[in-house]
Amino acid sequence: MAQEKKSSSGMSRSLKNRHVQLIALGGTIGTGLFLGAGRSIHFAGPSLIFAYLIAGLACFFLMRALGELLLSNTEAVSFIDFIDKYLGPKTGFVAGWTYLICWITIAMAEVTAAGLYMQFWFPGLPTWVTGLFLLVILFFMNSITVSAFGETEFWFAIIKVVAILLLILAGVVLVAIHYKTPVGYASLGNLFGGNLFPNGAKGFLLSFQMVIFSFVGIEMIGMTASETADPQTIIPKSINDVPIRIILFYVGSLVALMCIYPWYDVSPTSSPFVQVFQGIGIKPAAAIINFVVLTAAASSCNSAIFTTGRMLYSLTKGSKNPLGKRLSQISRRGLPATAILVSTLLIGISVIIDILVPNGVFEFISSVATTCFLFIWSLIVLAHWRYRRQLTTEQTQALSFKMPWYPFSNVFTIAFMIFVAIILLFQVQTLVALVGSIVWLLGLYGFDYYRNLKQI
Repeated sequence: MAQEKKSSSGMSRSLKNRHVQLIALGGTIGTGLFLGAGRSIHFAGPSLIFAYLIAGLACFFLMRALGELLLSNTEAVSFIDFIDKYLGPKTGFVAGWTYLICWITIAMAEVTAAGLYMQFWFPGLPTWVTGLFLLVILFFMNSITVSAFGETEFWFAIIKVVAILLLILAGVVLVAIHYKTPVGYASLGNLFGGNLFPNGAKGFLLSFQMVIFSFVGIEMIGMTASETADPQTIIPKSINDVPIRIILFYVGSLVALMCIYPWYDVSPTSSPFVQVFQGIGIKPAAAIINFVVLTAAASSCNSAIFTTGRMLYSLTKGSKNPLGKRLSQISRRGLPATAILVSTLLIGISVIIDILVPNGVFEFISSVATTCFLFIWSLIVLAHWRYRRQLTTEQTQALSFKMPWYPFSNVFTIAFMIFVAIILLFQVQTLVALVGSIVWLLGLYGFDYYRNLKQI
């Protein structure tokens, strides 16, 4: 039997190409598409497709910057190591803890959502029962081996991908046969026959905040390098393939939806997937999509346990206090087992939050966490910029996986993140979330300053 490969830190290198690709793919395709696409379409109309293409280009550059960093040191546990190295320990500290809290908050929301989805079949079942059961199962899957996590995430993602492909296939067939729908006929004219910008420039611009947040999770490849079997081969392939596939899935499903139903007839309050499948005679469509979104919630929780466990390990690595030492230990299976346990317990607090904290408060916290991803993504691109500036001409020429059009691609991506942040100022809900995220980041910088002051 071949000996298992391990990184220099002792972590198991068991993730294969299909695992790494589906980890990022599954992390970004979630309930925002299956349940929220109708609201997005109603808000921006066909122009939503252009917003996804522009945001997709920025995310592609983000991923290429991340890929180049990862290949510069495949022993790095997470991309925070690069932020720490090229932008300074203070920024690394703030980015690491921000990313950790972001994913814990997202997972808490998904645990609660999973309980609500299960009530579709079992109305009397308390949400905390489903959440607790889900966390226990996912904790054990993450504690066996890293390949067990990868395999679980692979199949979770496959379920979502199949649902999207079925919708796209249905769109192609219905348009080809000019299928009669409750509101007319399936046709390309439903998409291209009217105004591409029905709500003007305002609707188009405001759609970017919804679009960019659908890509949350794409950076998760940056947590896998030290546990990937052949990072020099797998990382570049995943980096190139994942953004393109995500854009195709999102744009493909949106085009299919708006060809079957005119954008103004796509329901903004219920799942457009259910609307389409029921419209072509699939009676249990609601149950099928409910199963898909339940899977999406489980997938998000699974990814969160993996990500937060590695991030907690990374943040406590080299710590001198007893708790930090325990969190930064690697088990015989090549896993940060204690960090995974603590992360799962933190996510499990959602069971208590679900009972004690008003829904509006938790929605605000989730919005702040999501908004913080703009900060994290910008730091990744800035860290790459600093990395490239330190290379000699000979070192740059020797790179096998270069960022396209550097440094203009870096400037474009960072400018795009700033543009989205400005867009957030024009709606009350997103403005409050943006202000909340700024307060959080300033608070972390202040805490790090105070912490270092005490050590002097």
